[in-house]
Amino acid sequence: MKLAPLYTAFQRWLFRVSTPEAPPILLGQRRIFVLPTRFGLALGGTLAVMLLTSINYSLSLGYALTFLIGGVAWMSIHHAFRNLVDLSVTPGRVEPVFCGAPAHFGILLNNPTTRPRVSLQLRPTRIKPATTPEHFDLPAAGQALQHVAIATTRRGWLQLPRLTLETQHPLGLIRAWSLFQPDLRGLVYPTPAPHAPGLPYGLDDLPGDSPRSHGQDDFAGLRHHQLADSPRHVAWKAVARGGPWRTKTFDGGGRSTIWLDWQALPASLDIEARLSRLTRWVIDAEQAGLEYGLRIPGTTLRPAHGAPHRHACLVALALFGPNHD
Repeated sequence: MKLAPLYTAFQRWLFRVSTPEAPPILLGQRRIFVLPTRFGLALGGTLAVMLLTSINYSLSLGYALTFLIGGVAWMSIHHAFRNLVDLSVTPGRVEPVFCGAPAHFGILLNNPTTRPRVSLQLRPTRIKPATTPEHFDLPAAGQALQHVAIATTRRGWLQLPRLTLETQHPLGLIRAWSLFQPDLRGLVYPTPAPHAPGLPYGLDDLPGDSPRSHGQDDFAGLRHHQLADSPRHVAWKAVARGGPWRTKTFDGGGRSTIWLDWQALPASLDIEARLSRLTRWVIDAEQAGLEYGLRIPGTTLRPAHGAPHRHACLVALALFGPNHD
């Protein structure tokens, strides 16, 4: 009999978290859990030995010291619990990232009470975070925006996993924590191909050789040279001085237009390799100041330029296929 489903069901019942929760998420008394840390268990064992020794030898000062330390440890349970109770959690923003880079989910924590909350830590519950979580404080009647970094391994939508907010304040003897899962997801673009060939210019689309090329009145700057660039626009003086190859860009005319076509890719490339190469071309075409269109099965985006068009192309590539909607 497999124990994993039973363990998952037990966790859902115990921690009262089964699906993404609608905001705001209130951390009430029944959602705060408290257990001793390793240091707290060690102190408890030490106090037990001290108590037995005091009983055996009738040590009055031993009784006093044992119960004094025990009372302080007991009070730390109350303070650790109060450090989390009545906080509210609201999902923030998450920017799209390329696969392989960590996605940073914004989580807004609100403290409605007049006492500050100190030494808090927010982290994913069952997975290793992409970066080491840091401790932070919440001011009285204030807010704090924290980011949880989650590693990305596949394109498409990435759901924020279950999170743990914990504290060991004030003495490190007691660990108080709460689990919750805000309803927040981020978009993961395909990984850009690291060694993709140059942009697929057609015979009528070479920069500087068509009516829709860059204008030649106002010099706009230099960009990385590509094999398809016209020799007339190469910065030959920089090359003659031993510098890297650069291509001149100009303002004043139309933009070169290219199509990034799924069907034009080599048949030997699989789906992910095709998406990776098209992603690289979208980035390069945007940086080169070109108007570019995208054709993939089921989707055609007309040639355009700018951040919204770049995002639309990358979204279409990220969500390509039936399992990434």
